[in-house]
Amino acid sequence: MAKLRLLRRAFPLLIPALLALALASPANAQEAVLELDSGQTQVNFTLGDVLHTVHGTFHLKRGTVKFDTVSGHASGLVVVDATSGNTGSGARDHKMHKDVLESTAYPEITFTPQQVQGQVLPQGDFKVQVLGTFTLHGASHPLTLVIQAHLAGGQLSADTQFTIPYQSWGLKNPSTLFLRVNDTVDISIHAVGQIKLASYH
Repeated sequence: MAKLRLLRRAFPLLIPALLALALASPANAQEAVLELDSGQTQVNFTLGDVLHTVHGTFHLKRGTVKFDTVSGHASGLVVVDATSGNTGSGARDHKMHKDVLESTAYPEITFTPQQVQGQVLPQGDFKVQVLGTFTLHGASHPLTLVIQAHLAGGQLSADTQFTIPYQSWGLKNPSTLFLRVNDTVDISIHAVGQIKLASYH
């Protein structure tokens, strides 16, 4: 009976404490906004063939990534100019744009972030995964980016590499009778941008 009376007295005090704890987490939540610098961000690609390896670049048009520092929920859009693809060979680039990318009809390559997994540190080096949707040639595909990053004074530099199975994604393989190229292309990105934090309820 003594224990029951003690619980009855403690119960009214417990409810306000639980409510305070529940309300504290959203108040501490922060939204991080990353604005990529298109002038400093580099998008490189590598395509191998039987004779040599082809290297090329694309230009970033714009990129904004927003994410909740507590839940990791992300949004935003990263846009690459598909028409800017350049390998240094006019004939090869013409074939790439006309027959493979069809960049006149599909001028943008995009990545839509949906979730950030891992801890984004306020300073120094860290590693995260960003889950999202990659859209190429008008078709969307799930993609997870493993990102190695460094943050100092609000400026972020980050690197990621991934492989696109472009042929299985429905794009034409540019191989000819005398030249065979891989059916996948390796992408390497070095991104630079500014991160801002804002508390919200």
